[in-house]
Amino acid sequence: MRRLLILVSLWLGLGGCSNVFFFPYHAHVQTPERLGLKYEDVYFSASDGTRLHGWFLPAPGRALGTILFLHGNAENVSTHIMSVRWLPERGFNVFLLDYRGYGVSEGKPTLAGVQDDVESALKMLIARPGVDAGRIVVFGQSLGGAIAVHRVAHTAYRENIRALVVESAFSGYRRITREKLGDFWLTWPFQYPLSWTVSDEYNPSEAVARISPIPLLVIHGDRDSIVPVHHGQRLFELAREPKQLWIVPGGGHIQAFQWQSYRDRFVEYLTKALSNPP
Repeated sequence: MRRLLILVSLWLGLGGCSNVFFFPYHAHVQTPERLGLKYEDVYFSASDGTRLHGWFLPAPGRALGTILFLHGNAENVSTHIMSVRWLPERGFNVFLLDYRGYGVSEGKPTLAGVQDDVESALKMLIARPGVDAGRIVVFGQSLGGAIAVHRVAHTAYRENIRALVVESAFSGYRRITREKLGDFWLTWPFQYPLSWTVSDEYNPSEAVARISPIPLLVIHGDRDSIVPVHHGQRLFELAREPKQLWIVPGGGHIQAFQWQSYRDRFVEYLTKALSNPP
């Protein structure tokens, strides 16, 4: 019982809350240079003045478009780069953003703060020389997918975005919190009261219908043990057309692009989305 009280006290001491979604790591364990990729360190400021960092990976030659990549809740861009390292050679610029508090980005992550970070990254990319401001795709994985749904639904730059892609995203902050608390016997009795301490202000389920008419692609592995597949299915059901759902047979958490067939299919999807009129 004492352990349980300590756990609950720790949860409440974190503000209930948003803090439990962020597990940043400051050191870079991998770099584009080591992977043989051309890149540029990009520094810019969020609207509240927080200094942010990301890596810009240019496509060789003229790019088909630019992808804003939003990674998951742990570590930083250096551990998530493998998810998108293959895209520049297929003709796409990629900008990997580290949210505030991640990598060398300053500040402390909060749900409101990372929304500001993404909006500021869009603003920066649109103004960046060499980027076609009308050919931007937002691609978020896991927590990054949940962040992306709300941001794209509310951004001032909707006319610049040709598609939103989310992989292994959860459908609600309270919903995933309740499920994770319910998975552990020690916190099972508290799954409902503790989940209500989590803010659902940026709930993807409530925002996803506003994505339209921007095309939405939802990707989810049917064996995802971190964010179960019903989250992706729920987002798809609540979204309006145009939309697609790719369920990856045997796929775990953010694993679709380990298969060449899904890489090729993704390139085909992006090429079509970027060639269609806005």
